[in-house]
Amino acid sequence: MATIRTVDVQDFINSHKLTTYQLMIVALCFLAVAFDGFDTASIGFIAPAIRKQWALSALQLAPVFGGGLFGLMIGALLFGPLADRFGRKPILCVSVALFGVLCLWSAYATSLRELILLRFLTGLGLGGAMPTAIAMTSEFGPEKQRSLLVTSMFCGFTLGGASGGLVASQIMPLHGWQGVLLFGGTMPLLLVPVLAWLLPESVRYLALNGRKREQVARTLQRIAPQEALDHATFTVPENKAKGSPVRNLFGNDVIAGTVCLWLTFFMSLMVYYLLTSWLPTVINSTGIPLGKTALVAAALPLGSTVGAVLIGRLMDRHSPYLVLAGSYLIAAMFILLIGVASSLPMLVVAVFGAGFATGGAQTGANALAAAYYPTANRVSGVSWALGIGRVGSIVGSMIGGVLLAMHLGLPIMFVLVAIPAIVAALSMFGMGRHEAALRSSEVARTPHGSVQP
Repeated sequence: MATIRTVDVQDFINSHKLTTYQLMIVALCFLAVAFDGFDTASIGFIAPAIRKQWALSALQLAPVFGGGLFGLMIGALLFGPLADRFGRKPILCVSVALFGVLCLWSAYATSLRELILLRFLTGLGLGGAMPTAIAMTSEFGPEKQRSLLVTSMFCGFTLGGASGGLVASQIMPLHGWQGVLLFGGTMPLLLVPVLAWLLPESVRYLALNGRKREQVARTLQRIAPQEALDHATFTVPENKAKGSPVRNLFGNDVIAGTVCLWLTFFMSLMVYYLLTSWLPTVINSTGIPLGKTALVAAALPLGSTVGAVLIGRLMDRHSPYLVLAGSYLIAAMFILLIGVASSLPMLVVAVFGAGFATGGAQTGANALAAAYYPTANRVSGVSWALGIGRVGSIVGSMIGGVLLAMHLGLPIMFVLVAIPAIVAALSMFGMGRHEAALRSSEVARTPHGSVQP
């Protein structure tokens, strides 16, 4: 009679070296968020052309940004709990297909009202894809490399955003702003069948819900072919939570972290999307040609990409809370520099540095949220933090138009933009202090000073 072996899937992943199979999963998630990032950022790069063609003021243009970001918020709040209930893979595929189709449709908009509606609907898919990809990467990553893997995967978003500027500078002179949206819709639709074919379901999700034991065994054997798992049962070091995944975000053990994460995401995304949405317009208003404007603005997501990798590596080696707090403070300094930059090279450095610290820290915050919540509500935890952050992104995108209309001058404008980054730094520092106090309390209550699992 065969001996039944019990396998903790997270311990199994932690005890084996990172494989090409796991890197393939990260790469697929990377592509999903890259096209997400392209579609999210492209509207900022094509906004000056839309404004000129339709003779819009800055205040009239603002709802185009706000509509898409409002859709991102609703999509995150809606699809996160669905991914915790029905699985990561199907929700990721549906989300990518949704934003691909609607981005294509947006290219044929003939009025401002129609474009706003289509950007909102596109945002629904964009909002669902990102948190699902973050959770999938986190759940297939060994703990010692988890932050680096998640932040590296999320570089797809920043690189996708950066490519929006490069693609826009090449396509718009030939095909107008509509050509950029056609490109942004076609690419994710080509990815959907690849995801359906190659991407596995999360083994942590399957093990927690007691589903498809054979599928879990096949997936884990792709990580460690030498392991005999034919008669194994699979578990995770947690129980399946009762009740709504969203309601469990407010349990006594995580409510303080939830509040701090929500505040950080709100402030962080408010700053990042204010810069993403309005920086090309602000730079263009100073007299810099539109072609150079797109390239300067592309330094923001490029900086985010470099920052994400370095910040993720630091988070695996040091306190993630202190790393993120320091990053947001550095972001505030570079944002101030944008407002006083006196030359094009200084402006490029300032924009790159703001992206490095702001976008890099936001990517690190995504990894922190994915590690903070248990499997049963991990996607809900990430997606609702992102959803609250999207409220901040909507505020940021709308505030940009208001600040421009007030004619405050660039130095004062960017002083105001830097304030939310400082608040995000204080929030991360406070969460770190709370978690350290909580761990100290657990050690004090445990016999012989050892923490119980």
